[in-house]
Amino acid sequence: MELTVLGRSGSFGAPGSGPCSGYLVRSGSTTVWLDCGTGTFPNLQRHLDPAELTGVVVTHLHPDHCADLYGLHVLARYGLERAGIPVYGPAGLAGAMGGLVRDWGDTFTWHEVGDGDRATLGGLALAFSRTDHPPPTVAVEVSADDRRLVYTSDTGPGWSVAAFDPGADLVLSEATYLHAHRPSGLHLSARQAGEAAREARARRLFITHLWPTLDPLASAEEAAGAFGSHVTLAAPHMVTTV
Repeated sequence: MELTVLGRSGSFGAPGSGPCSGYLVRSGSTTVWLDCGTGTFPNLQRHLDPAELTGVVVTHLHPDHCADLYGLHVLARYGLERAGIPVYGPAGLAGAMGGLVRDWGDTFTWHEVGDGDRATLGGLALAFSRTDHPPPTVAVEVSADDRRLVYTSDTGPGWSVAAFDPGADLVLSEATYLHAHRPSGLHLSARQAGEAAREARARRLFITHLWPTLDPLASAEEAAGAFGSHVTLAAPHMVTTV
C-alpha cells in the first residue's frame, strides 16, 4: 500500500504550505482519493490520470477537505463522460455540496458512512470512526495486504487513534497547532498528535493539517518529542510505502 500526499495545509492554502488536505492511497490497481481539499486536484493529476481513480473518501464538510470534489465532477461528467464514481462520506454530503451544483447527474454514487461503519473499495478495506470535530467527521482506517494506515482527519483531543486497533503501520495525524498556543479545541497540537500515536503504538507517524503560519519544523520537533521517535512532516508530492 502506498500513500501520496497532495496537500497538508490546515484550514486554508498558503504559499509556504501549499494546498489543503488531500491524499492518494494505492494498492494494486486500486487508487482512492482520501479528502479532496482546496488545491489538491491539480496535484492529483500529476500523480494519476483521473480516469483511473477507483473512488473518493471525504471525511467531512469543510472546504479544506472537500472543495475539489467539484473539479472532479466537472472533469468526469463533461470531459471523461464517466458515471458512478463511488464517493464515501458523512450523511448529507451530497445535498450540502449540491447547493453549488445544479445537478450532480450520475457522476457519483454516494455512500453515507458514520461511526463504526466498514466498506470495501477495490482492493482496500475501509473502517470509519467519528472524531471530535464538527460537522460530523470520520477518521479512516485503510487496510490492504496486512498493512494499516490510520488517517485522523480533523479532531479535537476528545477522540484518539486508539479508537482503532493498536499498532497501525502509519498514522497520518492532524497537528494544527503548537501546544503552547491552541486557540481552538477543535484541533490537535503537534504534541497531542504525538502522544496519541505513541499510546496507540503506531509504528510511524506523519503529521499534517498544520496551521500555515507556523514553523513546520517546530511542529515536527514537538510531535517527535511526544511520540518518542522520528516524525515525518507531510509535504505535497511526498510518496511513501505504508
